[in-house]
Amino acid sequence: MKDKSFTRKFVPAAQSLQAMKKGMVILIKFLFYTLTHPIDGFYEIRHHGKGSIGLSLLTVFFCGIAYCINKRYANFLVNPADTREVNSLLYVFTIFVLFFLFCIGNWSVTCLMNGEGRMQDIITATGYALLPIPLLFLPATLLSQIVTADEMIFYYLLINLSILWGVLLVILSNMVIHNYTLTKEINTLLLTVAAMIIILFIILLFYSMFRQMIGFVKSIYTELIFRV
Repeated sequence: MKDKSFTRKFVPAAQSLQAMKKGMVILIKFLFYTLTHPIDGFYEIRHHGKGSIGLSLLTVFFCGIAYCINKRYANFLVNPADTREVNSLLYVFTIFVLFFLFCIGNWSVTCLMNGEGRMQDIITATGYALLPIPLLFLPATLLSQIVTADEMIFYYLLINLSILWGVLLVILSNMVIHNYTLTKEINTLLLTVAAMIIILFIILLFYSMFRQMIGFVKSIYTELIFRV
């Protein structure tokens, strides 16, 4: 009886774990599918609900990790940064801030320009589009340790290729999920950058006002304490 009871409990759990593994494999395969078939991949994200926001954010996290590793371990010939002062948490946090600023700014602009993409589509597609950065930054960092000064061109080739590939995928992702032409997409990206600056300015303005308000309240509290 105990064996049967254990079997009844174990089999569904094992099946659920197996289904979870298969689902994760499918998501990862689709993530790499967008690298070689970006138009079809981003179309699937927008119109068939494929892709995962969680996997998109994980890709952004790996971008931050790859950048930190590059700043800390790349050869001094190509890395002027002081490795002792590299703040990994700050780099990762900054990349996430820029990512969400772009997504919010892009959503704000495309809402006014008849864009078809939803916020979840923008987050998923943009995160997927950044995959070339961690894929090529890590080999470039390793390559910088084994090539000579005259061969550093291969390091810069990988770094520039990852950035250009990522930018191209971001442009294609926005074109597909919003159903834009190339000209309208370029205009949208320029407006998105302007929106990012405006949003950042508003955030800093409110932060400054909040600090001043806290300082004002503290000064009143201190004065009341001394008077009492």
